[in-house]
Amino acid sequence: MRFVLTRDPREFHTRVSGFLEQRIERNVISTVLLNILDGRHPHALFVYGLDDEGEVSFAGLRTPPWFLLASEIDGDHAGELVRTWLAEDPELPGVDGVTTSARAIAAAWAEHTGGATSCRMQEAIHWLDQVEDPPHQAAGELRPADRAERQLLVDWMRAFNYEAGVSAADQAEAMVDARLDHGRLLVWEDRQPVSMIGINPPVAGVVRIGPVYTPAEFRRRGYAGNAVADASRRALGAGATRCMLFTDLTNPTSNKIYAEVGYQRSGGWEEHVFAVP
Repeated sequence: MRFVLTRDPREFHTRVSGFLEQRIERNVISTVLLNILDGRHPHALFVYGLDDEGEVSFAGLRTPPWFLLASEIDGDHAGELVRTWLAEDPELPGVDGVTTSARAIAAAWAEHTGGATSCRMQEAIHWLDQVEDPPHQAAGELRPADRAERQLLVDWMRAFNYEAGVSAADQAEAMVDARLDHGRLLVWEDRQPVSMIGINPPVAGVVRIGPVYTPAEFRRRGYAGNAVADASRRALGAGATRCMLFTDLTNPTSNKIYAEVGYQRSGGWEEHVFAVP
């Protein structure tokens, strides 16, 4: 495989958009790319891999300070990818991707640099194409977030990032502002805001739900499950063919409540942190 680096988001989009749309696991790269094309993340770096016939068979990108997002790759090609990438971005702090890809790239980085890697986050990928009613109807309703709630939402996003171990967790304000600007943040209200849920733009008919966060004092009342069911139903009603989301494998509650509204597990996702020697 031959790897090509570029800083031109439109070149990258032209080359890889069809490839990204083929698998639901590539949705994260697709939605981040849409944000870049919309003017966010001006310093992004992109890479795509071409097979012997010149067809795209790999895609990845990084928007500092976030980690490299990578599509599927095997160990035979991960070494060349790492060598190509580090020539342009030697301070790469880690990788996010489906389990096999993240592990292959982390191993190749460790071999190339002599550094150490650690798995900081393990998640499951889930999808649905039909929403089932939650087993218990929670009090309240889902509504668009209001800009007047910005500070509360920033506090919640910061808490979510901390609990989830998200890389670059200090980006909470930027994450909330971008979602408020585009109407991609919803709130479940039960006399007051009690839970928030993000919703991403559709890519090839797939809408990714998340993040989902309920403060500790409002948990175990069905808010998150009802919010995800309602947001997913709205997305499907607006024309999406499937919805997807990620759950922390160490959180059995979230895996259970989303399964109850129709989500099915389809794969794994990991984040690996790099530490230079």
